[in-house]
Amino acid sequence: MSRLTYVVKRFLLAIPVVWLGTTMTWFIIFMGPIDPATRLLSQGQTRNPAAYQAAQEQLGLNTPPLEHYIEYMTNLLTFDLGRTFLLYQGSSVNALILDFLPRTLWLGFWSVLIAVLIGVPLGFYAGMRSNTTADYLASFGGIVWRAMPNFWLAIMLLALLGSLQGLIGVSWQELIVPIDAISGSPDMSRIGTVDGFLAATKKVLPAALVLGSASMGNEMRIGRTAVLEVRNEDFVDMAKAKGVSDRALVWKHVLRNALVPLVPIITSEAFLLIGGSVLVETVFGINGIGWLFFRAAIQGDLPLVGTLMYVFILIIVGINLVQDLLYTIIDPRVGLEGA
Repeated sequence: MSRLTYVVKRFLLAIPVVWLGTTMTWFIIFMGPIDPATRLLSQGQTRNPAAYQAAQEQLGLNTPPLEHYIEYMTNLLTFDLGRTFLLYQGSSVNALILDFLPRTLWLGFWSVLIAVLIGVPLGFYAGMRSNTTADYLASFGGIVWRAMPNFWLAIMLLALLGSLQGLIGVSWQELIVPIDAISGSPDMSRIGTVDGFLAATKKVLPAALVLGSASMGNEMRIGRTAVLEVRNEDFVDMAKAKGVSDRALVWKHVLRNALVPLVPIITSEAFLLIGGSVLVETVFGINGIGWLFFRAAIQGDLPLVGTLMYVFILIIVGINLVQDLLYTIIDPRVGLEGA
């Protein structure tokens, strides 16, 4: 089996996963114990049969379940997502997603990047120098960083950045590239320019550091363990016996093979960072897709909740496909099984 065949096969297997997840979402929302029509009505209208019937028609619930399900799935497949009912009433859902999603993706991207660029090298460094002072310090630091709650770390970081003017004589807003405030949503419309890119990055950097902190500790711990396991493999001893240089031994044999168990950790946590950023987005005032999902659930806009769940399903399936692709790059044996 070639690598291309392997990736295509994984893509085809992802299709029923998307279908099953979307079907379960439809069933829970429209066939579950909570009636979406009643959530559209004010308290005084809940006992008004005419108002309830109008709400049913607005949601399409007066049609047979199978017909409603087919129409619902077709609309999602063609990204005809309709309009909101309660939150941002009457707004296009497509427009809301296009407005809110880039902020969360930008935050998630930098969160994953920070976690990978700090956690993985520290884990590899500790694994290559096991049972030394450097190993103990890195491991202890990772455990402490991992144990700090996100909400507490976010508040402390905001307080620190707010007092930066008194510490170094320049405020965070003025440092390197000017921004209007420490918290708030990044301006994604100017991201194509150098100043716009730097400003949008600076805006999400504190939140990304907080959001990536938990993942950073996990990647450091697993990276250290992976390096220790690879160092004890027979092929490493064989390479040493053949006279392979220490530099080639570390980069070609140890670190590359130690990356294999880290791939599912990084990719699975990428979705948690993107989809689980509600708290961090709220503290830092970043109006992303996580914040929108939370608001839709609180307001009872169940159709919008179902649509955003579809977006989350597509994201996690896409991340899993990226994981499969990375496997074929890092480990050449993947995709060649059965060849």
